[in-house]
Amino acid sequence: MIQRKSTGKSSEASSRQCERLKDEVYRQMYRQEASRPGADLALALALLRAWITSDSATDISHDRKWLMKISPICLAMIEATQKVSDGEQQCAS
Repeated sequence: MIQRKSTGKSSEASSRQCERLKDEVYRQMYRQEASRPGADLALALALLRAWITSDSATDISHDRKWLMKISPICLAMIEATQKVSDGEQQCAS
């Protein structure tokens, strides 16, 4: 029987990927603050990607703590944008 090599990522590669996802979340938060079109959806997607990656990472405790801290902030930003756009739509009608 042939032995397969482990396909798991090294902790260094996993750490780099988590850092890239953190950067992406922060970048989308800045876009959201600048009221860029579509930033709310991009922020939600970046946050979702970070959560999915944190579930598959080997060292999830640090990343999960960060996500638990940043997620409510991101959600509040997205909800605020939705309220503003709902208010603008009501004024226009």
